[in-house]
Amino acid sequence: MTAYHWFLPTTGDGDQVGSATVTAGAAAHARQPTVAYLSEVARAAERAGFGSALTPVGAGCLDPLVMCTAIAQHTTTLKLLVAFRTGFTLPTLLAQQAEAFQWISGGRLALNVVTGGDPVEQRAYGDFVDHGGRYARTEEYLQILREAWTGEPFDFKGDYYHVECGGLARPLDDVPPIYFGGASPAAEDVAARHADVYLMWGEPPAAVKERIERVKAKAARPLRFGLRVHVIVRDDADQAWAEADRLLKGMDPDRIAAAQARFKRMDSVGQARMTALNRGRDLVIGPNLWAGIGLVREGAGTALVGDPAEIRARLDEYRAVGVDEFILSGWPHLEEAERVGQVVTASPAPVPA
Repeated sequence: MTAYHWFLPTTGDGDQVGSATVTAGAAAHARQPTVAYLSEVARAAERAGFGSALTPVGAGCLDPLVMCTAIAQHTTTLKLLVAFRTGFTLPTLLAQQAEAFQWISGGRLALNVVTGGDPVEQRAYGDFVDHGGRYARTEEYLQILREAWTGEPFDFKGDYYHVECGGLARPLDDVPPIYFGGASPAAEDVAARHADVYLMWGEPPAAVKERIERVKAKAARPLRFGLRVHVIVRDDADQAWAEADRLLKGMDPDRIAAAQARFKRMDSVGQARMTALNRGRDLVIGPNLWAGIGLVREGAGTALVGDPAEIRARLDEYRAVGVDEFILSGWPHLEEAERVGQVVTASPAPVPA
């Protein structure tokens, strides 16, 4: 069953494309990421039928776990898909924080693993582990996290973590689903062993199909597949492409240069794949698939552009190659949650427990 999710812009919001987590490439946001505003976006997503809302993690956005704990008090059914950086907190502590969040929210937590792809940002946090080491550490982290939730005492000794008689005092009844992204072989291997949902950014369906088949062949557990992509939908296609053109005109050369300089230094394979999509003269890289977002925004850098029937047809194509879940967004996130929910996703299924 297909699940649809939305996005909470914790760096700020407005009618221009901005960076998700840092200042490089950021737009001048007209709406600040207050609890009041983000809760308004979350309630709009809830009314539109989205199963959860993804909250990013990074140097330029508010701490996702703290913010989502507050937002949970202003919503009733929406799950909060909280991104977290492995290595920045102990897995035993996150296990306890997840327990508290489930208690506070009535079991509405999902977790998005972010291993990290910008060495400069990682070092600013005090983390000097290289790309391969970060994924090895992530694997240990997820092993400990799941073990802690069983409520049984356990010991663990690895290259990065050492736990003696760890674990929660009782089993966690509502274990949060684990979402995991990453395009490198190391990322795929870890996801195949530990994730509930493997996340990808919006590449053409043929490329997505290839990745799904590769990870599915490695999977050691039941695994769903998710796609993170923006949506620009209007009543007719000309209006939608006019909106894409308006967003493109709002990306001044300095913003593009700053963002592209950051992307060049990153060691993320997924980011390299996204950046490669907007290096040609034509930003339209497939039917209704536009790579202009990635000129200034890290991570998900593509958007589906068109009228409602076209967008639904493209989503059907992704479903046909194995995508089970979609994390969508658009600017401003408040109004676009309502629009996309009304004309594209209709009555989507809730996120699986």
